[in-house]
Amino acid sequence: MEQGHALLALIVIPLLTAAGLVLVPAAQKNTVRQFALVSALATFVISCYVFLAYEASETQQFLFQIRYDWISNVGIFGDDGVTLHLGIDGIAAVMILLNGVVTLAGTLISWKIEHKNKDFFILFFLLVAGVFGTFSALDLLVFFFFYELAVLPMYLLIAVWGSSTRFPTFVRTKEYSGMKLMLVLVSASVLIFLGIFATFTEAGLGSFDLPSLYAVEYDTNFQKLVFPLFAIGAGCLAGLWPFHTWSPDGHVSAPTAVSMLHAGVLMKLGAFGILRLGIQMFPEGAQFWMPALVVLASINVLYGAISAMAQTDFKYVIGYSSVSHMGYVLLGLATLNPIAVNGAALQMFSHGVMTALMFSMVGAVYDQAHTRELAVFGGLAKKMPKFAIFFIIAGLTSVGLPALSGFVAEFNVFVGTFRSYPVAGAFAILGAGITAVYIFRLLALSIFGQFNEERWGFLKDANRFEVAGAALLVVFILFMGLWPSPFVDRMAPTIVNF
Repeated sequence: MEQGHALLALIVIPLLTAAGLVLVPAAQKNTVRQFALVSALATFVISCYVFLAYEASETQQFLFQIRYDWISNVGIFGDDGVTLHLGIDGIAAVMILLNGVVTLAGTLISWKIEHKNKDFFILFFLLVAGVFGTFSALDLLVFFFFYELAVLPMYLLIAVWGSSTRFPTFVRTKEYSGMKLMLVLVSASVLIFLGIFATFTEAGLGSFDLPSLYAVEYDTNFQKLVFPLFAIGAGCLAGLWPFHTWSPDGHVSAPTAVSMLHAGVLMKLGAFGILRLGIQMFPEGAQFWMPALVVLASINVLYGAISAMAQTDFKYVIGYSSVSHMGYVLLGLATLNPIAVNGAALQMFSHGVMTALMFSMVGAVYDQAHTRELAVFGGLAKKMPKFAIFFIIAGLTSVGLPALSGFVAEFNVFVGTFRSYPVAGAFAILGAGITAVYIFRLLALSIFGQFNEERWGFLKDANRFEVAGAALLVVFILFMGLWPSPFVDRMAPTIVNF
């Protein structure tokens, strides 16, 4: 396969899957599942090929390029206009692998969905196509199109297949969570859209082609003005404080596979957008605004960790934990230190597989118990040993245990941050300490202790599809933790060229 066509296939296969599922009778649920699994396997294999075949180049910024004209020579556009221009750098290669891994795991976890599983997988693969397209697009308008395609299906996926959460004084409904997510993210997208057309106008090239726009020397004041549009617009999807409140509610209400993609991949689109549209496009604007982003990211780390420590719901703990861990990503990017940026990119992958593993295991319990309250469980390791093993691995990855992916990522973030912003580095270390508190509290309350056989005796351990999906995620947690060089070698030249 020609390398550029591999990126095109990663977009086309999920789109064709969604279109093909329309033709499958809704009553044939197993056919729908098998169709979805074959597609997920295909995208996983191709994403592995893209990752393995990518050979970092110090002279060429983007590899695997392929280009098709779409809108050209139509008055307001120049000869280039809008093109389906695909290509990846080292960070995008790692993110494509992440999406391939989480998509396959999410498809396996979703095998047990009975309610309108055809419609679920149609929306699921539209979302997957949008994610692959965003990581691959080298045209600003096409980037924005795929970015929105990755976000818009979330409302229906949450509102139809999600779950509502009851608290002592109120109910957080799935419809509320889906609508809140949609309103916040679409509003944030308006900022990105404004930034795109401001950049297009200022560049004066008549083209939305990213490599061409990168080559333009923008006025310093223009960079300072436009950079926040991309940083805040994309930062909302990354869970940037104080624009993060949609995220925990979205995590909690989403069905398991959507929670996995939401926390595992979609939040990374936000950080990737800050990189691709902000830092790489406007380096002087980034230098000016990064101290402010360092402050917000530090709050992310501490606020998310403290909030997670106060939660009594499985998913809310993981949801606020994701806000905290994405703070490490944003902090690493904000320092503009190559070591910290490298750690941020590693954290994007590590957090993606780790949080997907956590959500997959929580789903294995919730689908049977219909509650996620920590206080009502205990001793699940005795009844569900496979679940316990996978959940403990995810928890230890979150804590940053050596030999697991979280240690490699966070260590780089800490080292790079201390070199540029020592105080922020100290806050990051404090956040890691608080993370250990709430993770071990979570494990103590749910995994260990006395098991209530009378109440929970009917629970069954993770099924073979859940085990297969979890095992896949664990393989990549160990892969990065034990042998991070393949990831670092692909990303380093990209990061050095910022």
